[in-house]
Amino acid sequence: MTAIPVALEPYRDEHLVAAIASTGGEIVGLDEARVLVWIGTPDDFPELGDHIEWVALKSAGIEDFFDAGLPDDRRIWTNASGFYAENVAEHALALLLAGLRQINTAVVRHWDKERIDTSVRSLHGSTVAIVGAGGIGASLAPRLKACGARVIAVNRSGRDVPGADEVRRASELDGLWGATDHVVLAAPATAETRHLINAETLAALPDHAWIVNVARGPLVDEAALYRALADGVIAGAALDVTDPEPPAEDNPLWSLPNVIITPHVANPASGLTREFAPWLAENLRRFAAGEDLLARVTPDRNY
Repeated sequence: MTAIPVALEPYRDEHLVAAIASTGGEIVGLDEARVLVWIGTPDDFPELGDHIEWVALKSAGIEDFFDAGLPDDRRIWTNASGFYAENVAEHALALLLAGLRQINTAVVRHWDKERIDTSVRSLHGSTVAIVGAGGIGASLAPRLKACGARVIAVNRSGRDVPGADEVRRASELDGLWGATDHVVLAAPATAETRHLINAETLAALPDHAWIVNVARGPLVDEAALYRALADGVIAGAALDVTDPEPPAEDNPLWSLPNVIITPHVANPASGLTREFAPWLAENLRRFAAGEDLLARVTPDRNY
C-alpha cells in the first residue's frame, strides 16, 4: 500500500509523529501532502490547495475555525469530537460531586460544619440529565450510574446511549427540566444551543439543581444564571467554560459561594496530543482504506 503523505503543522509533536508512522503514513511538507493534521490555531492557518483532501483538527470545539471561515466543502474536515471523552467525563463528575458535597464551600470556610452540613446533597438517588450525550455522555453515564444516579441522555437523534436509563431527543427539552435534579451540558456551541440555559429553563429546574458546563460558554446565559444563583432559584453551578474566557475580574459569578469555576481544564493541555494520537491513527487507517472518518465536521451545522 502506498504511504499516505501527511503534513503535521505547525510543529511536529512526538505522539502524533508516532501515530502517523504506525499507520504507514509519511510526514511531508504541506505542498506534497494529501492530509493536513493541524494542531495550531486558526490565526496562522495556511492557504490550502486542492491537493489537500482532508484536514484533521485536534480540537473538539472548532467555533473559532468557523468564525475564521475556514471549513469548506472542497475537502473533508474532522475535529476531535468525542476523542477526549474520558477526561471530560471525569472532570464533569468531579465538578458535580464537589458541588453536591459542598467541597468548594469547605475549602473556603474550613470547619463551618453547621452551614456546610445543611447544604450537602447526595448524588445517589438523583436524576442527572446529560444534554449533548455523544462521546462525553457515553463516558459519563456509567460513572454517574456507579454513584447511584439515574441518567437521562439527550441527543439530536434519540439514539441509544450506553448506561443511560432514558434517552430523549433534543426537540423534547421543554419537558426535561422539571424531570431532572441536575444537568450536565456537553453539547456543541451552535445557533440552536446558544443560551440553552436561560431564565426560563432555570426557573423550570428544581431549587436543589446543580448545572455543570463542560461544553462551551455560550450555552449558558450567564446574566440569567447569576440571578438564579443569587436568588436561590437553583442550588449551584460548576463551569469549566465561560463566555468570554477567562471571565472578567469583576464578573459577579466570582462573588457567589455556590459557583465553581475551573479554567477550561476538563481536557488538560498536558495530555492533549497523547489522547488525540490513537484517534488520529484510526482515522488515517480509515482514510487509506476509503472508509468513513470519525468526527467528520458538518459545515452547515458549524460542528
